[in-house]
Amino acid sequence: MPETSVQETTNTEGPVERGTVPARRNRARVIVPVVLLILAVGGYFLWSYMSSYESTDDAQVDGHVNAISARIGGQVLQVMVEDQQYVNAGDVLVKIDPRDFEVAVAQAEAEVADAEAAVLSSQTDVPITSMTTASTLQTAQSTKADAEAALLSSERQLNAYKSRLESAEAQVNEAEANYKKASDDVERYRQLVSKEEISRQEFDQAVQTAAAAKATLASRRASVSEAQQNVTVAQATIQQSQARIAQAEASIQSAMTGPKQVAVSQARAKSSEAKLLQKKAALDQARLNLSYATITAPVSGVVGKKTVEVGQNVSPGQQLLAIVPLDDVWITANFKETQLRHMKVGQRVKFSVDAYGREYTGKVTGIGGASGARFSLLPPENATGNYVKVVQRIPVRIDLDPGQNSEHRLRPGMSVDPKVYLNN
Repeated sequence: MPETSVQETTNTEGPVERGTVPARRNRARVIVPVVLLILAVGGYFLWSYMSSYESTDDAQVDGHVNAISARIGGQVLQVMVEDQQYVNAGDVLVKIDPRDFEVAVAQAEAEVADAEAAVLSSQTDVPITSMTTASTLQTAQSTKADAEAALLSSERQLNAYKSRLESAEAQVNEAEANYKKASDDVERYRQLVSKEEISRQEFDQAVQTAAAAKATLASRRASVSEAQQNVTVAQATIQQSQARIAQAEASIQSAMTGPKQVAVSQARAKSSEAKLLQKKAALDQARLNLSYATITAPVSGVVGKKTVEVGQNVSPGQQLLAIVPLDDVWITANFKETQLRHMKVGQRVKFSVDAYGREYTGKVTGIGGASGARFSLLPPENATGNYVKVVQRIPVRIDLDPGQNSEHRLRPGMSVDPKVYLNN
């Protein structure tokens, strides 16, 4: 009996194991096609998603950099800001010593008062002129003599100013030649330093020499401009003296008759009024120069590149610092030309910034008019014999959606990874 039980048990287990193999094969025949179908569908959707956008890692945040410079020359009294400080539009940045300009304003106000008195006097003389022809004749003769003396002096000054102008122009020619030589040296040294045939110090020295030559050229040109202004002023003085002589001669000729003398008095009144306008214009200019002593922020933003310090003497046009407005930033993405086939203005964009772990949204607002290589300092010349085809990149501007940069965390120059979705 025990042997029979064992044999029956063995015979019972044998058929069960042989029947399991076909069942597994049937399940495999069903599972494998299902898995392949799932992979095919997943691959299709993955391909559809990957082809629905274009991306690049050659992108960065861009923005304006407002250079703040002095409009007048003088010594800096106060510097109210530091680098990386946020300022609002209208905040005081730098104060220049205003005392020289306050004196100029006071002098201009005095000249205006004198001109106003002269206008009042000339207007009062008009009705009296008819009764004082004899006195007017004597005055006209004296005026003519003074005007002739002034004319002679002005002509001498004009000759002197012309001589200075010629000397200044000669100095400008010399400075232009020096600057051209320095600039040519920089270009030659640039090629040599790239080949490591000269030291970087020699190249930097050449750059500094070119900058000094440029500054000297600007100074010499300013001297020429000043000399030209002096010549113009001298010529104007001569013309004014000639006009006074002509006016005096006219007064002498017309002093014998009352109506003509009245006409001369009226002309003097108009001349006084014109001088008053001139003095008022000079006063306005002096007040403007005084207002320029306080430099304020034209926009809100972060201060950077500050070079001004207390006690420094600045000159007109000298850059003191820069302000980067964080409210007006955008993305410049340099896409390959092969990626622009379906790209157009208005398409939706998502991008991430390396500095922050969040995603921003925006849209394409412009595609560059030329490749970045065409805007470079030394654009390629494909007409040369050493042509190698390189896929070019075109700058694409991406503007942020409203509210995306409300925290002002984006800074120009940050690296960006944008995705431009082509289906919208």
